[in-house]
Amino acid sequence: MSPVVLYFEDEATAAQRLAAAAGLAARSVARHRFPDAELKLTLPFAEASDVPGTLVIYRSLDRPNDKLIELLLLARHARGQGVAQLVLVAPYLAYMRQDIAFCPGEIVSQTIVGGFLAELFDAVITVDPHLHRIERLDQAIPIDHAIALSGAPRLAELIAEKRESPLLLGPDEEALQWVAQAAELTGFDHGTCRKTRHGDRDVAIALPEFEVAGRQVVLMDDVASSGHTVARAAEALLAAGAESVDVALTHALFAEGAVEVIRAAGVGEVWSTDCIAHPSNAIPMAPLLAASLAPLLREWR
Repeated sequence: MSPVVLYFEDEATAAQRLAAAAGLAARSVARHRFPDAELKLTLPFAEASDVPGTLVIYRSLDRPNDKLIELLLLARHARGQGVAQLVLVAPYLAYMRQDIAFCPGEIVSQTIVGGFLAELFDAVITVDPHLHRIERLDQAIPIDHAIALSGAPRLAELIAEKRESPLLLGPDEEALQWVAQAAELTGFDHGTCRKTRHGDRDVAIALPEFEVAGRQVVLMDDVASSGHTVARAAEALLAAGAESVDVALTHALFAEGAVEVIRAAGVGEVWSTDCIAHPSNAIPMAPLLAASLAPLLREWR
């Protein structure tokens, strides 16, 4: 039986794009929440004999806590039904930023959540995981097929269509890897700001030694959550005379009110991939995800 993409209704659009790009059928998982907040999931297979040997589960792990329980239930049930290969396509991968204990007693979630996923899945495909202190995804998710893609090339293509000779800047030094990829493809000037963090929503930004007056600037990063880093960078750039400041992100993780924060700082356009569903989505990642999935499906055929 051919592999099937399973998805939840809140991610139907992106999952169906992936299924179409990969040439696979897509079926939805029914989800019910009981009054006590427990979850009940129902697969779209009437009989065990209807379950394919390979299942691809599409679940982006923003707002991850319920979703991790969903994955546990799905994967364990699927194995019990005879599924031989389980693939998780998680365009956003949660808990990767907590990769070191800064204070005694802090739990390092990266390796714990990575190990949890490794126990459940034969392959994990994601986009721009926040791997600050490690080089490869398999160091966090110890399986043979731990695949990390990047949204930076697709963002670079979009920026080149929208702006002529912009300055590409990361809001902090950690963004250099994505800015550098985009600059290599486009030839645009690039650099990063320097961030000093005083709290979750309290940051200070120092601009790089670029002449920004009169320039169109695009701030690039893998993720934005509270919006305060982007906002402080935009304010500093506009105060230095930038003509405009736009934002291009892989993951529009925006917490409540974050978009208003960056708009109030003077940001113009916000462009993101569809790794996390958001009104700013401008780039579908399905072609890249499907291309990465294809060799796995051929290997397991």
